[in-house]
Amino acid sequence: MNANSPAATPGPERTAPDAAAAPGRIILLTTSHRVAPGLLSWPAWQALHAADRVLCADGAHPQLPYLREAGVPVDEASPTAQELVGACSGGRTVVVVATGEGEPVLTDGLARLAGTGRIAMPELELLPASYDLPGARLLDLVQVMDRIRVECPWSSRQTHEGLAKYGIEEAYELVEAIEEGDRDELREELGDVLLQVVFHARIAEEGRPEDGEEPFSIDDVAGGIVAKLIHRHPHVFGDATATTPEEVKEHWLRTKAVEKQRASVTEGIPLGQPGLALAAKLASRARTANLDIPLPPVEGIGYELLALAVRAESEGVDPEAALRAAARAYRDAIRQAEG
Repeated sequence: MNANSPAATPGPERTAPDAAAAPGRIILLTTSHRVAPGLLSWPAWQALHAADRVLCADGAHPQLPYLREAGVPVDEASPTAQELVGACSGGRTVVVVATGEGEPVLTDGLARLAGTGRIAMPELELLPASYDLPGARLLDLVQVMDRIRVECPWSSRQTHEGLAKYGIEEAYELVEAIEEGDRDELREELGDVLLQVVFHARIAEEGRPEDGEEPFSIDDVAGGIVAKLIHRHPHVFGDATATTPEEVKEHWLRTKAVEKQRASVTEGIPLGQPGLALAAKLASRARTANLDIPLPPVEGIGYELLALAVRAESEGVDPEAALRAAARAYRDAIRQAEG
């Protein structure tokens, strides 16, 4: 090589990067309050034990006692973005145990520092330490309902009897959302129906000893329906077999009959439901029980409607839904005539 070539020109000797100048690493550790404290993922525990420093701004964070019990020292501190970057200098790793809000002030500050381009930023990693299971948001609903029951002047005075009408209204609004095919409305109305369940369960949790009422909670409600579903689905949870919807219905009716020990197939049918639905339900029970019961030979509009409801049920038509569909068509005709 030519000694006068640029490649041969003497220059400063190249060395490995200075370890003291390494920007380090920030791990933002998030946890779910819907999962029992201390139940963290294995990568989370590894990061916590390997960190040079662990910080948490919330001294009452539910994870702190479990971290300290596991030998992880935690500093209760709320550093600024600049201070946190400084704590990572020299290649150190700092784990920030995020509060329930997710540390938005800190992350926004880090984003602003990175945007300046004048600071060597640490590597930033978001590490979920625990995940919500399906249905976890139901726990939030229970918590919210607990607080409303205690602190809201209206909700704290409600009774089962006073809320009964709302249960009927919400059920009808849910049916309307289904028939209209509105998905957003369906989701909202399902929430309203769910609220009625949680609200009644919260009231029942207090009980009324003076009326001989034993308290029960939303867990008792859920436990009861879980046990019922398992018992009435022996083809899913037991040794029975069912390959058609008809066989499933037979299992359901058979186990239900054993549970209820009813003297009549009409027992358990709520008489307060709409008339067409009531007539169809009675006809369905009679047909399922193989009872050939002739209709009362009485004239009048009520008996004509009864005959139509029985006919609809035998043809697999919901008479209430059919009448509502016809009523909506009639409503549209009225509006068209008006306008």
